[in-house]
Amino acid sequence: MLRAILLLLVCMNLGVAAWWGLHHEPPLLRLPATEKGIASLKLLSETETPPSVQASDELNAAPDSLSAATNCQSLGPFQTPADLRHAMNLLMPLVSRIQFRELAATAVRGYRVFLPAAGSREQALKTARELAAHGITDYYVVTAGDQQDTVSLGVFRDLVNAKQRHDQITALGYTVVMEPRTEDVPQWWIDIATAGEFDWHSLLPDPELTSRPTACF
Repeated sequence: MLRAILLLLVCMNLGVAAWWGLHHEPPLLRLPATEKGIASLKLLSETETPPSVQASDELNAAPDSLSAATNCQSLGPFQTPADLRHAMNLLMPLVSRIQFRELAATAVRGYRVFLPAAGSREQALKTARELAAHGITDYYVVTAGDQQDTVSLGVFRDLVNAKQRHDQITALGYTVVMEPRTEDVPQWWIDIATAGEFDWHSLLPDPELTSRPTACF
């Protein structure tokens, strides 16, 4: 049995040695870069043509100098980006140069009518009871914040209504304060340069728009 196993191992080793000696690797097949009828990929830098000398000169050239008779003015204010775009589209074909600027502005959002702060909370409540005795019911005693111990008589969007409220309470013998409620908002102005005088009112009939001279740009 031992001899049979030894003979089997010798035969296996001889078989493996013969396979390695007579074996040949198959040649490697190189696949084509692309299939027939399909163009190969190229980098953008390989296909992009540089701008012509003439185009480069046009991009780098400075804008034409303005003559002494050029009229430069600033139009505005425009309250929304939509109003600004509309005006820019109308003016651009008719002017020599145009640009816009964004500026911070203060807008009035209404009016607050109130009685100044009393010496104490008790005094403010006493004033409120006096108002109620006069038939004034729409008031509010402020109990905290910067306006603490004041008596609010209302917040009005329209100046006329705020003035009426002010006069009504003043007639009862109280010292009434009416102050605007303001908010910081963006506004836009359009700067234009034209050859001579330019009437923009027919293009932009908004009565709130104004014009003012500005430095040429």
